[in-house]
Amino acid sequence: MGIFDRRGAPVERELLRALTRFVSYRGPDACEVWCDTSIGFGHTLLRTTRESLGERQPACLDGKLWITADARLDSRGALETELEAEGRKIRRALPDCDLILHAYAAWGENCVLHLRGDFAFAIWDARQQLVFCARDHLGIKPFYYAEVGELFLFSNTLDCLRLHPGVSETLNETAVADFLLFGLNCDAAATTFRDICRLPGAHCVSVAKDGLRLRRYWTAPTNGRIRYRRADDYIEHFQSLLHAAVADRLHPSRTGIFLSGGLDSGAVAATARELTVGRPEAALQAYTAFYESPGTDTDGAYARMAADFLGIPIHCQTLDGQRPFDRWDDPALASPEPVDDPFLAGLFDQFRLLAAADCQVVLSGEGADNLMHFEMWPHVADLAHRREWFRLALDTTRYLRARPIWPGVRRRAKAFFRKDRAPELPRWLSPGLAGRTDALARWRQFSRLSGPFDHPLLPKGHASLSIPQWSLLFELEDPGVTRCPVEVRYPFLDLRVVDYLLALPPFPWFFEKHLVREALAGRLPEKVRVRPKTPIQGDPLAESLRQPEAAWLERMPWAEELGQYVDVSALEPLESQRKSEEAAARLRPICFNFWLQSLRRVRYNLHVEVGNG
Repeated sequence: MGIFDRRGAPVERELLRALTRFVSYRGPDACEVWCDTSIGFGHTLLRTTRESLGERQPACLDGKLWITADARLDSRGALETELEAEGRKIRRALPDCDLILHAYAAWGENCVLHLRGDFAFAIWDARQQLVFCARDHLGIKPFYYAEVGELFLFSNTLDCLRLHPGVSETLNETAVADFLLFGLNCDAAATTFRDICRLPGAHCVSVAKDGLRLRRYWTAPTNGRIRYRRADDYIEHFQSLLHAAVADRLHPSRTGIFLSGGLDSGAVAATARELTVGRPEAALQAYTAFYESPGTDTDGAYARMAADFLGIPIHCQTLDGQRPFDRWDDPALASPEPVDDPFLAGLFDQFRLLAAADCQVVLSGEGADNLMHFEMWPHVADLAHRREWFRLALDTTRYLRARPIWPGVRRRAKAFFRKDRAPELPRWLSPGLAGRTDALARWRQFSRLSGPFDHPLLPKGHASLSIPQWSLLFELEDPGVTRCPVEVRYPFLDLRVVDYLLALPPFPWFFEKHLVREALAGRLPEKVRVRPKTPIQGDPLAESLRQPEAAWLERMPWAEELGQYVDVSALEPLESQRKSEEAAARLRPICFNFWLQSLRRVRYNLHVEVGNG
């Protein structure tokens, strides 16, 4: 975290120390602050890479550049080569924060064009008297900031900024309306608090005495085109990139894996196993959570099967005993922003389990579903445009053999002749809030993923990389929410993998995940490799709301402030919600109500702590 006073007034050092101590749960390995008149940085350190063993932050270069960074870089060798070509003398095994400083010294604010990995950082440039901040391409590492008069405050932990005495508790009504309508904030640059902004992924911001400049430095590519003659070349290239992505994300000694029993997490686990063979110091541990009730969920059995095949120990966590809003009044389970999940306590339990096992890094298979979202029509249109008639005939024939045309034709015909109904806002949404936030227009804009799309072959897959659900996922699994020193890393969101997948022909490689299935031949049990993607049977949420113990939700106390946003008298009984989507929408006012009540338990008087030393 950091504070910059643009007037040049000295930073209050004890306040900086107190704010830094507040986030010490994120980094138990070190806690330091640095001040120089109007600028101050604080950092708590979590050592999760070999290079971080000798790391100290805030770090300095040449006495003129200072950095505080939550960063893990990919392709370090390539970056070091680029820096040496610029005349920089790079010591081997340099911590990632120091590499970023060298990159800034070489290229200034364009350093972000040379960085790959997960990062959120701030650099103080003493020569130019400015703070330069950046967030990684996909927004995996959080970054928040606030302007309080002439003070610029930043942190990767939202609650840390809330504790500053100058930051108000006033809510952002548009973000509140978004949450009540969609279950999340749709504005990538805003938070639920009026005074606190979120730096979107692939953005950087420069802050000087004359103000703040925000810019986007990257968008997912749309013009990549990789075509091989041999099918095996596609598979081998994919395997090599995934190996590099997983290798860059492994912990030196102990790495966890979220193993769901599906293809994507299985591919990550198989790759991690291959990379750690013959390295007794590099332990792997798989974790899976599933419903054990008969006929509800088969993922647990497939996850065990994959783990046994790979020789990875697995910890199984059953979800059947979860109750909606369990332990909602526990301050340790309070989230910085409202969350559309009545089973949120399970997330905290999972990360506490990881922390108790001293597992500071866990790998996730998230990302592949979006990047390999299959659409046949753009592929057909592209082949016709390029007059590749033989390939068009061949791919169309193979596709029709694999997927009968009649169900698709029938579905499209029904959609064409169905008249779209005008969207209606929930009756319980406060009319005043709806009017002040233009909620109906946002409802129409964000209720579904719609064009225009930029990618010619993978329009929805490409567009899905920019949806706000990613920011929600990354931040929910970040230590700033879980309060556990555990980092989640996503090999499929390595930019080398992203660029490659966005350059491939969707057929046959993305049809039923053909690329991943072929890459896993002989590396996972055949039953896991060829299994179809199967949703959970039944409806755990709706079923739990029909249980007698859920009746207390109808009698719960409402926060006084809730009336500004929700007309409680218009809420329908929970027991009438028969589908999961309906139940989730009906529960959002309850989720928001509990979150409003939790706000009173999070904030405390930081000046009292400062005064008491």
